[in-house]
Amino acid sequence: MNKPVYILGIESSCDDTSASVICNAKVLSNVVANQEVHSKYGGVVPELASRAHQQNIVPVVQQALEQANITKKQLSAIAFTKGPGLMGSLLVGTSFAKSLALGLQIPLIDVNHMQAHILAHFIDDDKSKNPTFPFICLTISGGHTQIVKVSNYFDMEILGETIDDAVGEAYDKSAKILGLPYPGGPLIDKYAQLGNEKAFKFTKPKVGDLEFSFSGLKTGILYFIQKQVRINPNFIQENLNDICASIQFTIAEILMDKLKKAVNLTDIKQIAIAGGVSANSEIRKRLQLAEKHFGWTTYVPKFEYTTDNAAMIAISGYLKYLNNNYADVSVTAKARLKVTE
Repeated sequence: MNKPVYILGIESSCDDTSASVICNAKVLSNVVANQEVHSKYGGVVPELASRAHQQNIVPVVQQALEQANITKKQLSAIAFTKGPGLMGSLLVGTSFAKSLALGLQIPLIDVNHMQAHILAHFIDDDKSKNPTFPFICLTISGGHTQIVKVSNYFDMEILGETIDDAVGEAYDKSAKILGLPYPGGPLIDKYAQLGNEKAFKFTKPKVGDLEFSFSGLKTGILYFIQKQVRINPNFIQENLNDICASIQFTIAEILMDKLKKAVNLTDIKQIAIAGGVSANSEIRKRLQLAEKHFGWTTYVPKFEYTTDNAAMIAISGYLKYLNNNYADVSVTAKARLKVTE
């Protein structure tokens, strides 16, 4: 019997402080402290985010250890998010992880947040199947939209990415235009279930084969809403479900068009999604339909592993630990970090 490997994962890239303990590839705890402070500002305020991380990190780590029913002395290594993310937020997690690893005299492992979203697919939770290499992963979140070819755990290549805004931002900005509170993406998804997706037509951007662009779509939605509200001041209230359904339909179409192109170019039919926006019901539904229509094998992560969480950091740390791929104590946080770095 192999000796159990306990990894503590720490995630602090944006506005959620999270800590997770995994044993080998099984999650024993995954604690997330959300920051409510940002909702009244309609977006994440970096300075407030880093302060909240400082308040949350000790109790969150303590809770993760308690839920996993282990002591910190049993930990094999500590994995933390090196980047990308908000610099102030990253520094809190980095400093804490370094100090704890030094104090316990155990290895420190730096994790690329974007790789971690993809590697969340390798968490062993009995029910879900793991992708086989090579596979294509559509990584969609508030800060990123990219199609990545994954040849091995840490061998990734960006096939295409957004040239301006990320898909999550398109959701949140559209929600803001409609007067919905932040974060608006889940609300658009909720109202879209009740609407007619063909009610309004929005133009899809014309960019390179595997590139994405969402800034034009956001502007198009803004001008459309402004024009309609001038004609009828109650337009949004009277048509909210249909507007949300039409926005969601357009975004899902854009993503699926690009995925189909990626499959045709690479001939890889193993398709995964990752990142916060992969919790979206329409995108999940489209992927399942693609299995039937195009013969793809699709991999959709569990809801709790889609948004920023430390279980994905811990699993990445575990895979690095198996290769003795440790970080030096001089490691620094990096606000900008490509998935290939």
